[in-house]
Amino acid sequence: MPPAIPAPGPPAPDAAASPVPDTPRSRHPGLVMPVLAFCGMVVAVMQTLVVPLLPHVPDLTGASPGAAGWLVTITLLTGAVFTPVLGRVGDMYGKRRVLLASLGVLSAGSVLCAVSSDIGVLITGRALQGAALAVIPLGISILRDELPADRVLSAIALMSSTLGIGAAIGLPVAAVVMENFDWHTMFWASAALGVLDLVLVLWIVPESPVRARGRFDLPGTLGLAATLVGLLIAITRGSDWGWTSPRTLGLLGASVAVGLLWGWFELRTVSPMVDLRVSARPAVLLTNVAALLIGFAFYANSLVTGQMVQEPTSTGYGLGASIVVSGLCLLPGGLAMVALSPVSARISAAYGPRTALALAALVMAVGYGVRFFTSHSLWLIVAGATVVSSGTAIAYSALPALVMRAVPVSETAAANGLNTLMRSVGQACCSAVVAAVLAHVTFVVGGHTAPTLHAYLLVFLIAGGTALAALVATLFLPSDRAGDTRGPLRGRVGGTVTVSASVTAARESA
Repeated sequence: MPPAIPAPGPPAPDAAASPVPDTPRSRHPGLVMPVLAFCGMVVAVMQTLVVPLLPHVPDLTGASPGAAGWLVTITLLTGAVFTPVLGRVGDMYGKRRVLLASLGVLSAGSVLCAVSSDIGVLITGRALQGAALAVIPLGISILRDELPADRVLSAIALMSSTLGIGAAIGLPVAAVVMENFDWHTMFWASAALGVLDLVLVLWIVPESPVRARGRFDLPGTLGLAATLVGLLIAITRGSDWGWTSPRTLGLLGASVAVGLLWGWFELRTVSPMVDLRVSARPAVLLTNVAALLIGFAFYANSLVTGQMVQEPTSTGYGLGASIVVSGLCLLPGGLAMVALSPVSARISAAYGPRTALALAALVMAVGYGVRFFTSHSLWLIVAGATVVSSGTAIAYSALPALVMRAVPVSETAAANGLNTLMRSVGQACCSAVVAAVLAHVTFVVGGHTAPTLHAYLLVFLIAGGTALAALVATLFLPSDRAGDTRGPLRGRVGGTVTVSASVTAARESA
């Protein structure tokens, strides 16, 4: 067996036996949740920040359109790879420490993009920005460790929803900057926000005392990275290269082969990067499947709304809207996600997160039904997109609650990192499917090739069907039981907040 990197010093006590101090370790405990949510929102904005810029990148940098596409692809890749890895590192070595490092990487990547117009430097900076996506699962884990039981569900609901909120806000903000300022300005603003996040975390957020036992699994990390990189590059570039091209098929075959070898190794490692035995439990496996499908359904809404309203009126369905207007179409959905996060937490507390996730998937499917029949009016398009975003808010709020009730508390960040990874894989698959549909279901109008209305309607059908598939996966989850939504998250004994050892022991013996 290949050697693993030892943890520095003796391992911290397991979470099941580690009491959390009764007195708050933060000087401002009431600000921990808002600060972490703000960090998550800033990181999520980076995912869509460059989308309005992409059509102009070849003229601004002299790069080819294929190279410009890497400004989005590389962020997806590094986010997918580093989210579960840094989640595991945070569980072992300190979540606040890794959170600060992630925010530092985000700031450095933003500065690189702000000072250069070279496509290579821009891609490097975007890679660093994408790696900071781990902030969200790390923040969820810190909230679980720090907050009293009656605040955990609402806090993690908001933290998880920042992934969708930031994505919705990033598009209109970037569009406004593109219309009124030099395009480097948005990267300078990103760097400033990253530094502000660093200062706020240093000032407000304490280090969690909860640690996972074991050693860092370097071979498992490299195997996971190789598998994900091969898979996601094939998915995101397959439409450009051709799905049957040797390059696409070779990458897919290599990622499958490496993934099987990685899985074999992880099952035989004492302290694996991903605990596949825990991940194979129905409560965890089906939650991750639902996360992948929800990520697909959510991303279709973001991808096609702006493009659809920008299509010229000569197409017969396009509205000829500006970049700013197209970005603003998603802003009501982002505001709805902010408003519905606490509602989702109440649903999870009253009826269980499984019920909340099932409701969310159903709402998303209904939203795509609305979009299918109302694609000629700007206000009805915005209404349909907002319904889909509302379902996304409830789903993203319920997913971490489902994960945390099914895994030991010492693996919270790693497990939520894996769940966030599944959302990213779903988004990558959605991007590939949408690109293929819009590129092949076309017609010529005014001397230009454009997607037909049926292409957009087909996307809505596919996304709505994916939301229904998420509903089916959710219904097969173990049923919600009284106490499940609170007991596995935190327990309270007398005046001291402790992790529920009995629940953890029951899980580990299952």
